[in-house]
Amino acid sequence: MQNKGLVRLFAIILSVVCLYQLSFTWFAKNVEKEAAIYAETTATSSDSEDIGRLEKKYLDSVANTPVVNLGFTEFTYDEVKEKEINLGLDLKGGINAILEVSVRDILVGLSNQSKNTVFNQALDDATQAQKNSDKDYLTLFFEAFEAASQGSVKLGDPSIFGNKSLKDKINFKMTDEEVKPILQDEVKGSINTAFEVLRSRIDRFGVTQPNIQRVGESGRILIELPGAKDIDRVRKLLQSTAELQFWEVYTNQEMAQFFLSANTTLAQILKPEEEVEKDSATTTEEEIDDLLGEVKDSVDFGTQNPLFAKLFVRFPQTQGDISSMLASASVNDTAAINSYLAMKEVRALLPADMKYTKFAWDVKANNDLLTLYALKSNRDDVAPIQGDVISDAQQVFDQLGANPEVSMTMNSKGTKQWAKMTTANVGKFVAVVLDDYVYSAPRVNDAITTGRTSISGQFTIDEAQDLANALKSGKLPAAARIIQSDVVGPSLGQEAIDSGTYSFIIALIIVLLWMIFYYGKAGIFSDIALALNILFIFGVLASFGAVLTLPGIAGIVLTIGMSVDANVLIYERIKEELNKGKGMKESINDGFSGALSSILDANVTTLLTGIILYVFGTGPVKGFATTLMIGIVTSLFSAIFITRLLIEWYVRGNKTLTFNTNITKNWFKNVDVDFLRKRKMAYIISGTILIVGIGSLLTNGLNYGVDFKGGRTYTVRFAENVSAPEVANSLKDAFGSSPEVKTFGSANQLKITTKFKIDDNSVGVDEEIQNLLYAGVQGFLPEGISYDQFKGADNEMNVGIMQSIKVGPTIADDIKQAAFWAILGSLIVVFLYILLRFRKWQFSLGAVAAVFHDVLIVLSIFSLFYKILPFDMEIGQSFIAAILTVVGYSLNDTVVIFDRIREFHMKHPGWVYRRTVNTALSSTLGRTVNTSLTTLIVLLAIFIFGGDSIKGFMFALIIGVIVGTYSSLFIASPIMYDTTEKLGKKSKK
Repeated sequence: MQNKGLVRLFAIILSVVCLYQLSFTWFAKNVEKEAAIYAETTATSSDSEDIGRLEKKYLDSVANTPVVNLGFTEFTYDEVKEKEINLGLDLKGGINAILEVSVRDILVGLSNQSKNTVFNQALDDATQAQKNSDKDYLTLFFEAFEAASQGSVKLGDPSIFGNKSLKDKINFKMTDEEVKPILQDEVKGSINTAFEVLRSRIDRFGVTQPNIQRVGESGRILIELPGAKDIDRVRKLLQSTAELQFWEVYTNQEMAQFFLSANTTLAQILKPEEEVEKDSATTTEEEIDDLLGEVKDSVDFGTQNPLFAKLFVRFPQTQGDISSMLASASVNDTAAINSYLAMKEVRALLPADMKYTKFAWDVKANNDLLTLYALKSNRDDVAPIQGDVISDAQQVFDQLGANPEVSMTMNSKGTKQWAKMTTANVGKFVAVVLDDYVYSAPRVNDAITTGRTSISGQFTIDEAQDLANALKSGKLPAAARIIQSDVVGPSLGQEAIDSGTYSFIIALIIVLLWMIFYYGKAGIFSDIALALNILFIFGVLASFGAVLTLPGIAGIVLTIGMSVDANVLIYERIKEELNKGKGMKESINDGFSGALSSILDANVTTLLTGIILYVFGTGPVKGFATTLMIGIVTSLFSAIFITRLLIEWYVRGNKTLTFNTNITKNWFKNVDVDFLRKRKMAYIISGTILIVGIGSLLTNGLNYGVDFKGGRTYTVRFAENVSAPEVANSLKDAFGSSPEVKTFGSANQLKITTKFKIDDNSVGVDEEIQNLLYAGVQGFLPEGISYDQFKGADNEMNVGIMQSIKVGPTIADDIKQAAFWAILGSLIVVFLYILLRFRKWQFSLGAVAAVFHDVLIVLSIFSLFYKILPFDMEIGQSFIAAILTVVGYSLNDTVVIFDRIREFHMKHPGWVYRRTVNTALSSTLGRTVNTSLTTLIVLLAIFIFGGDSIKGFMFALIIGVIVGTYSSLFIASPIMYDTTEKLGKKSKK
């Protein structure tokens, strides 16, 4: 080998760099271990929240303190943490979410809330069309507007986009084609603003190694927050538009008569039809006193007082009772009260000077009660002071130093407006409203002319900090809704780490021992190269900030199994050269040279499928593709260069090196099998399996996961074994229909899937569904498990929601489409690459037919057995990753055989083609079986020990390896042979 010194130097430098990068992970774990020890020894109770706060306190104290001294430089904890290897959500817990910025809301804002009927009809039509279309919303809106307007009104109409706000860009003279690019730029700018606002919020959130990125030009934003524990807090932070407003408010004294009249009117509207109508009279002061007194239990009270049965109005008795807080109600009753107050008959009771009154609720419940306020709104519903006047906001404590609040500073414009507003309302009340929720509505004692104010309330420190961050980052130009999310609890993440590590170690030991058993001393050198390969993979992951996921660990372990293939190819070639009577050094040189073409071809095809997987995949699937691609590159370097350096070093003193052991030296020696003679039987076997499989696919179908059909899936763990049908029946009333419930792993763990309200993108809907889930399964939980403990499995018994996944119907369609293009793209790439390498379409046809055969059989197995086998066999993104990996593996086998066929044909042009193909298949049989067996054992180790969440994924790979090995011998080569012979490309037998 030439340039040995350069290769050796590069290998040493690469090893040192990888060790350096990985050392930060070790340093970070040491500091975190010290934090855990500090928390446990300092905590006064065993409460996990207290211990967590103490750990955070310790880590915050050393955040900017040097914790590592390498002699030539020092690193703080924050710097160490930044450089450690990134763990994905499935290993660390946290949330992965895709948010979609509402283009509809952006258009409504650009139109100044236009009331134009054509415009609003187009919005509704585009919203409906988006559910079944892969086009972006703006394109659908343009199409809907054109259909609705029929040329009667233009986009530049003054009542739509030709308004004052856009007067410098759009006017009524412009055609729709001239307006469209302007609107596209405005929407794009708003989405960019939303991205920057969200990134600013996340940067201040305090989670290490967050990830936020745009998803193409779709208006979607991918956000990953590994290690985030308070998921509700994350959801609020991401979905809050942070639209801050300051409103004058009506007092409970001013609204008292309205509530009395509203209650009476509602009693008339809502009373049963058969009830005899009673004359309604004006309520007297005595009736008010009765209402203020203790209300006796009566079955008639709710009928006679529908509003007061749900709303507890604070009627003032003295001057000191006058307040901005009008009434209170249970959280569960607020929706009904809102509908009552929105009735036109009830709104008509408001005096003329109060007809624009806007009702708003408190942001946070107190003992399950929310407070109602009445804002002094106007025709345009525009607040006197908007949040764009805030120049700074920060979390502080009140004057007593006990309660957290948010202090705000206004710019010069805001200072003047605030001074004017507070001067006009001395002795009255002003409400601070954020996203239509009232945060506080204090009495104004004196005019505030300094431009400073604060928001106080029942805040935790984190809530006050999040509010300050949202205000400081600015408001979103439109609502951002979570359309896909994957939430993993920290305990499940730790279990995944343990199972992943366990399976990794077992698989590695098996491979190392097998190489020594099969190849003797040469196997030791392969093991050294393999160990360095693992170092390189983890080092490169750490260096480039790539994320390690559980499928990523599977990718590494699979890479280990596949990396053996390169060494097997080389060693089998060296053994062939030695059997020809060549010397040791010449055999080594020819062995490495002869195997190089096959190694490169096999790995390039797998690399291409990895690239396709990376392009079309998201989340853990992308993590799998990343480790697979990195592993392929490092495996090539390790096998081709490291192994050769070690072998040539060993034999340089004329030492003899064996490439087998006494047990294996005669294995696969002088094999001569007439594979082509058996091809018709293989065609019959494969055809039968495919016919049965296709029949099952058409009748039984596949078990599609939420990735493809949309919905919410919750992995719920119980203290004891539970019956899936009983739980499904218990949830039937809550969700309107029985959700899909099945055992997931052990008998005390269920996967619950429902499509209930999946089209609802409102902020509180996820919390509502979880509340319903908790209520439905509460009878199966241990006593004392609260809702908060259940939704995060945050309790000593480790029961509750371990993981939750949400996929909206729109993005589910996109995922299905991406999966289709990924598989089709891989087949096209395979066909073209093999055509380029072998110059004959027959080779491409054989390879693609074999791959198609393998994919169909894997699909058939999943269709036939998903109702029978005791583990999850859902068809989702991970399954598509498995399919593409099967494609890569099948090609790996096929290309090696095709390479040997080409080589034998060039060396022995006088052979009949049948003999060439059979000899190539027989000569590579040892390599085929050895590599397949090694990979299969590795996959079985992960399948058995790797945890419930990847069992289906690994099962698909196991089936794929078995079928791929079979097809490379009995499908790909025979089809290539038959098409070649049929067209007379070769001489007849």
